[in-house]
Amino acid sequence: MRNSSLILWIVLLGLSPIHPAKSAVASDLRLTPTVRAIQRTIGSVVNIHGRKTVRDELSAGRGDNLRLVNGMGAGVIIDERGYVLTNYHVVEGVSRIQVTLNDKRTVVAKLIDFDLPTDLAVIRIPSEGDLEPIQVGTSSDLMLGETVIAIGNPYGYSGSASEGIISALNRDVPVNDNQRYDNVIQTNADINPGNSGGPLVNIDGEMIGINAAVRVGAQGIAFTIPVDDAMAIAAKLLSAEKVSGVSHGLVGRDNPSSDGSRFIVQNVAAGGTADRGGVLAGDVITHVGDFPVHRRLDFERAIIGRAEGDQIEVSVERDGEQLTLDMELDAVTRGSTAVATKVWSKLGLRLTPISKSAFRNYKTGYRGGMKVVAVRPRSPSADQGIRPGDILIGMLRWETINMDNVAFILNSDEFRGQEPIKFFILRDNEPLYGHMRLASGR
Repeated sequence: MRNSSLILWIVLLGLSPIHPAKSAVASDLRLTPTVRAIQRTIGSVVNIHGRKTVRDELSAGRGDNLRLVNGMGAGVIIDERGYVLTNYHVVEGVSRIQVTLNDKRTVVAKLIDFDLPTDLAVIRIPSEGDLEPIQVGTSSDLMLGETVIAIGNPYGYSGSASEGIISALNRDVPVNDNQRYDNVIQTNADINPGNSGGPLVNIDGEMIGINAAVRVGAQGIAFTIPVDDAMAIAAKLLSAEKVSGVSHGLVGRDNPSSDGSRFIVQNVAAGGTADRGGVLAGDVITHVGDFPVHRRLDFERAIIGRAEGDQIEVSVERDGEQLTLDMELDAVTRGSTAVATKVWSKLGLRLTPISKSAFRNYKTGYRGGMKVVAVRPRSPSADQGIRPGDILIGMLRWETINMDNVAFILNSDEFRGQEPIKFFILRDNEPLYGHMRLASGR
């Protein structure tokens, strides 16, 4: 009776019963630009997790001060074959890199390469042809106050998104004695541990940076590596020379703008693949076959998987005309790669050559040297205080003008039999020397 009376009063008062929504499709009011940007991006973001060994500073001096911790971070798919860009500190020291995709699949990744100074790394996950690379924008036209969205894995909460604005540009941020971020974006979007390596995207859903660091103890202050810088480093880490062992014989630069990035040829190696194919300095490469090229990363990606002797069709713009050129890929001599690997393993150094004209700027009586671009933490070189920017000019009694010199020294009986190893560097035009103790088993 009471229920019947209640229904009668509802009818008499003209009240309407509660009905379900007419449609499960979201209205245009709910599909805001932020929602659309996240929908466009989130499928290209992965979560990275694994265990790593770290040094516990609180227990220093009390014996073994190493401990296992659970690491976490994020990454972005930059190639449908499974190549993922992230921060190096996310995967450093992780023996089993586990990656969870947006569809909840978990796979094991392999570290391809890394760049210590910029804290960037490329890993590769298995691909079944269903991976979606992220849409890449540009950091050349960013505006203060522009809306941005950070996506990542903060505190293990996968697929999290937070909105904010660009607070400042061109920040130089020291992290510790061995690490600093240069020319980074400052944002107040919520970025926490686990967001590292994930994307910062604009309101169009285009990646404009890689989230890298937060300011400890401060709220609303986080830093992001600009996407134009990140893509240039990714191109080096994913070069066809490193990944596939083939050489295209050219050097180029990205020219990013709000109208789209263009890849411009700067130098062509005499007698190399590009030279024989008719490529000239100043050409703008637009396609490799049907694959569009906007950046050096696109050019390298288009060649990955090819082999020595393969023919590729390259489209270029030259003096307002579109030309199609045929190039036959050369093999890369693996000796230099093997030497670089040994230098990193034994000495803890990553070196790059210095041209004669550039070395003359150092105003020294030495004939040449190799520039230090990275130093492995807790390596023999790090223990001696060698740092990026130093010039290695000699070891033992020999010069180190090029990698052939370094290879000779590392393979010499004197290197294998002597301890410690005397080295010579230039720092701020001042020659310095030291004695490096190496690990056993040289």
